[in-house]
Amino acid sequence: MNQSFLFLQATGANPATLNLLFIALIFGVFYFFMIRPQNKRQKEQRQFIENLQKGDDIVTAGGIYGKINKIEDNVITMDVGNKTFIRVNRSVVSKEMTDGMTKSE
Repeated sequence: MNQSFLFLQATGANPATLNLLFIALIFGVFYFFMIRPQNKRQKEQRQFIENLQKGDDIVTAGGIYGKINKIEDNVITMDVGNKTFIRVNRSVVSKEMTDGMTKSE
């Protein structure tokens, strides 16, 4: 006989109940290994962007390195070298790339 069938007979469990438990277990694993870490990264990125200050070295998501010269609402003016300034949206600053830049120096 099939082993799962023998298990069901031995435990007296309903197959529909076991299927529901299995689906709940899959959703639980999915939540703890996929959704929860992503929410944590988003929260850290949001805090990083809120705490940016003039003079911080940053890297944009496009890979542009620079130093913050001025912050106005959601626009950051950054000095990319030789008195060359560019304006970028606050949301394009990458926490992971900026942390990687500061760790390697």
